[in-house]
Amino acid sequence: MAWPNIFQRGTLLSQFSHHHVVVFLLTFFSYSLLHASRKTFSNVKVSISKQWTPSAFNKTLEPVEVWSSNHLFPSAEEATLFLGTLDTIFLFSYAVGLFISGIVGDRLNLRWVLSFGMCSSALVVFVFGTVTEWLHFYNKWLYCCLWIVNGLLQSTGWPCVVAVMGNWFGKAGRGVVFGLWSACASVGNILGACLASSVLQYGYEYAFLVTAAVQFAGGVVIFFGLLVSPEEIGLPGIEAEENFEEDSHRPLINGAENEDEYEPNYSVQEGSAITQVKAISFHQACCLPGVIPYSLAYACLKLVNYSFFFWLPFYLSNNFGWKEAEADKLSIWYDVGGIIGGTLQGFISDVLQKRAPVLALSLLLAVASLVGYSRSPNNKSVNALLMAVTGFFIGGPSNMISSAISADLGRQELIQGSSEALATVTGIVDGTGSIGAAVGQYLVSLIQDNLGWMWVFYFFILMTSCTILFISPLIVREMHSLMQRRQAHILSE
Repeated sequence: MAWPNIFQRGTLLSQFSHHHVVVFLLTFFSYSLLHASRKTFSNVKVSISKQWTPSAFNKTLEPVEVWSSNHLFPSAEEATLFLGTLDTIFLFSYAVGLFISGIVGDRLNLRWVLSFGMCSSALVVFVFGTVTEWLHFYNKWLYCCLWIVNGLLQSTGWPCVVAVMGNWFGKAGRGVVFGLWSACASVGNILGACLASSVLQYGYEYAFLVTAAVQFAGGVVIFFGLLVSPEEIGLPGIEAEENFEEDSHRPLINGAENEDEYEPNYSVQEGSAITQVKAISFHQACCLPGVIPYSLAYACLKLVNYSFFFWLPFYLSNNFGWKEAEADKLSIWYDVGGIIGGTLQGFISDVLQKRAPVLALSLLLAVASLVGYSRSPNNKSVNALLMAVTGFFIGGPSNMISSAISADLGRQELIQGSSEALATVTGIVDGTGSIGAAVGQYLVSLIQDNLGWMWVFYFFILMTSCTILFISPLIVREMHSLMQRRQAHILSE
């Protein structure tokens, strides 16, 4: 077997300059801040619900006036239902925005788009949670409109940061680098919980104020500090370096049916000139090999992954009777498993120079882990262990598809190394996944109410199996390629 660049040219870190480190950290924390503001909304739902449905026994000087100004819903159940509706609205607008943001990102400066999205989203969050409370102005239509706009603005984040990372980090070690980097969402969830809890005692509006301020500041830093590509500072681009690689270093996502027919068709200009390539269209991006299968697969997988994100604390409290605070802390183990899984599986895929077989094995084990977790006993230690294992086999592949595989898909040889496909392809993959996640939240609540939690896990198993089904042609192709490579290696010896 031919080992990848990370073993042929020394350690992975030796290939990186301080610019790579800065880009890694800036993109990592920019998306973490976007996720932190989303998590803040989840963490203060109880406080918001209480504010929108004030008790008739409030000890105030003028309880009638307080009731009239704050009475948005007659009961906590209706307030909770509306909060769930806001989640669904956000996910759908976020999904639509991803398709648009990817196209915009490939045609405008990625730094401008990302910075605009972060700062604008921060302002919307500030108005949604802080200004409305300070003015005691509660209106359901205003909340819906603001959250739709927030979903559209937040969608600028992922396509842009993946495209920037793809510009700086080549296929050598991309799996392990992106696997570690994709932990940014989990870190954002933890950061959002910490920021919100630190000021929640003063009122939920201050939780929105703090996270919005931090996110706005992050957007300003991105605008002045982020380098979109190595060419901006006169360094050779990823394409220029990779075009001189030997045959064993070809892209992990290959449009050719048979690798033996692969013929590099790149043209590298002499000197420091940079080839200008026009951004591909949305239709062309959809027609690229692997984009549609991985998009459909991610729709099923993100449904399962986001269902754990939204419903896991509620499931632990509802099914085992544990306190809400304890359930929140315990649910972190799912994210921990996903971080480790994404990094380790990315490393293995770098060694094999193939992604699909690694995903297939992980997803098969994910089915087994879902069966095991659905039968977890009422024991916090055992539950946390099974939860981490489930996160390893579900969160890991989810992180790989949304980051490393999206970057691979946006840099196939059919595009001739065009970086102007990265954001569009990433938007298509993540946008399709977000549509699946949005639909899934409604289906999970429907199944749980009518059939119970065990049927929810059966539904997760079905969706995980569909993920494998959608990428099965790619699995077969890449397994065949691995066998051919192994036979050639044996014959050469």
